[in-house]
Amino acid sequence: MNKQVKNIADATVRLLMECGCTLSTAESCTGGSIAAAITGVAGCSAVFKGSVVSYSNDVKAKVLGVDENTLAVCGAVSESTVLQMVRGVQELMNTECAVATSGIAGPGGGTPEKPVGTVWLAVAVGKSVFSKLLQVDDKGRELNIEHTVFCALSFLNDCITTASRD
Repeated sequence: MNKQVKNIADATVRLLMECGCTLSTAESCTGGSIAAAITGVAGCSAVFKGSVVSYSNDVKAKVLGVDENTLAVCGAVSESTVLQMVRGVQELMNTECAVATSGIAGPGGGTPEKPVGTVWLAVAVGKSVFSKLLQVDDKGRELNIEHTVFCALSFLNDCITTASRD
């Protein structure tokens, strides 16, 4: 884990502690790397409940409750899918906050419509849900995942901060 990811994970755990919120993750393209970054922070057990690595569509549907029609029509790498993933893990783990990722880390798997580096993020904070499309510059699988983890945690922190001001 690079220093940027470690720093944002530290900041995330502190922010969750400050607001008294718990966190869960639903990860596809990041393969548990967000959970690994969070659990690398001492004291994270006070705020982190768990993760579902939903690499297959079967797990997205059966564990997280993603509608199979959404997967068939929109695909796994879509805003609709990641929004359902984040709500599914938030409900499953009974957390105030959740983050979800679905994308194409590479080196293969990309298409002209969804090239390598296409990643959808979703964050739930209470009843509010936010989504964001990333187009990660393809620097190889490991760096693509690392960049996605950093962006996902930054997005989560921004959403928590915005929600706490409202």
